Amino acid sequence: MTEAAKQNIQNAELTKADMDMVASLKAKSAEYAKIMAYYKCAIMEIETKFNVLDQEFTLQYDRNPINSVKSRLKSPESIAKKLQRKGLPVNLESVEGELNDIAGVRVVCSFRDDVYMLAEALLSQDDITLIEKKDYIENPKPNGYRSLHLIVTVPIFLSQEKKQMKVEIQLRTIAMDFWATLEHQLRYKKDVVFTLEMSERLYQCAEVSAAMDAGMDSLLQYVREVSSEHKDENIQSA
Repeated sequence: MTEAAKQNIQNAELTKADMDMVASLKAKSAEYAKIMAYYKCAIMEIETKFNVLDQEFTLQYDRNPINSVKSRLKSPESIAKKLQRKGLPVNLESVEGELNDIAGVRVVCSFRDDVYMLAEALLSQDDITLIEKKDYIENPKPNGYRSLHLIVTVPIFLSQEKKQMKVEIQLRTIAMDFWATLEHQLRYKKDVVFTLEMSERLYQCAEVSAAMDAGMDSLLQYVREVSSEHKDENIQSA
């Protein structure tokens, strides 16, 4: 059996055993709902931080570095399958202690420089703690995937306590997001075994996307230089 076929099987619909594990998570419905609410609050905290940074940099650079901010909570089915793959018990303790991507925030930026500028600005805040960083922009995955991944903790303030919650943050450019979105739709299409030729064509598209990002970065730098020259001319003529 090919690796592609194995991957398709792994991404098939949940089996009865999987459904039993999902049911075990939901059995403690009140506790599960409370934990998910905490993760949702953590997402809101991260989203607010990026929205504030976007406003600040918009004033500073006269443009929006952030194109969009999206978020998601991992579904009970996805949680159960991931715990199963890791060989961990499917319970609330594993959810909180072993998984870093229950809460996810994706920040889509205009340029590559914006990705690193925003990441640095976020990580410099004294209530954000970096747990893990994976730079798939400088070191793309073998399939061509590019993005900057951060696992951080952020505090949420409840009526009686403060809790540190983990959030996975993905920062990428518009071009990277375009490729990743379509790659997922194509690769995990039902009833289709993804072939080596398809993978190679996707990789070629990723390289084209990266070249476009590099071209846009170069153009941005040129625009900045021209703008700076015009400002200097205006000052001298004043």
